[in-house]
Formats: sequence, C-alpha cells, structure tokens
Amino acid sequence: MQMDDIDRRILALLLEDGRRTYDDVAAHVSLSAPSAKRRIDRLRASGVLRGFTASIDHGALGFQTEALVELFYGPAVQLDEVAASLRIRPEVVEAWSVTGEADAIARVRTKDNLDLERLIRDLQRDGQVVRTRSQIVLSRLVGPGEPGQ
Repeated sequence: MQMDDIDRRILALLLEDGRRTYDDVAAHVSLSAPSAKRRIDRLRASGVLRGFTASIDHGALGFQTEALVELFYGPAVQLDEVAASLRIRPEVVEAWSVTGEADAIARVRTKDNLDLERLIRDLQRDGQVVRTRSQIVLSRLVGPGEPGQ
C-alpha cells in the first residue's frame, strides 16, 4: 500500500488515542471528516491498521510483576503444542517462537514474584518444558504508541 505523510500522521494520532473521532483526526491533518474516514477505512482494509486496543495499567489490577520467560522444550514438542499450552494460561500476555537457544519467549504478568515462580513450575510440570530462564522487567523504556513503534 502506498502511504503518504497524511496517512502516517493519521496512524500516529490513532496510536496516541485510538478513540479519536473522525472529526478530531480530520482537524489534525487538515482534511474533512469524510476524507479522514475514507483514509482510515483504506488503512484498515489494507491491513496496515489492524485494529484499536485499550491500554490497561496491569499494576492497578494487582499484577505487579512482568517478566520475559525463555522456554526450552523437549526435542519432540511442536510449535502448535507450544502455542496451545501457552494460550490457556491467562498470565501469558504474548509469546513468540525465536531463534537462538530458547524455543520460545513468553511475556507474562503475575501478581508478584511468588506467583511468577508458581507459573514457571506449572509450565514445567508436564515435562514438555525442560528448562526456563527468566528476566523480570524493572521498567519500560520504549513501548507501543511511542515514536518508532
């Protein structure tokens, strides 16, 4: 899809606040509201704009620990099994298959460090995960909605 500066500005505005009205977007990019809507519709139809999300403060919900957990699976475990085993765990926010030593990395949110330890033990319980390596997130340096994201 060909994008121009107006499209890029529209995307930046929507990343900042996905609930902006067409009138608000239009005012910021010097278009009419119908023109802004057509551009947003085109961005959605092309797949550039995949949707709109809410940003939640997980700490306010009681999830104080965020961690990246590297998962090392046994040799016979397939990626679809990995995905299925991670999807059923509400603590798993995102997960990726990766290159390198680990087979997958999961971003998780738990109530505290003890809850993280419980989650890791649960992941290892069935024997498919043979080893983990975790890093607890101290603070976010760059995140979604910021320049370059």
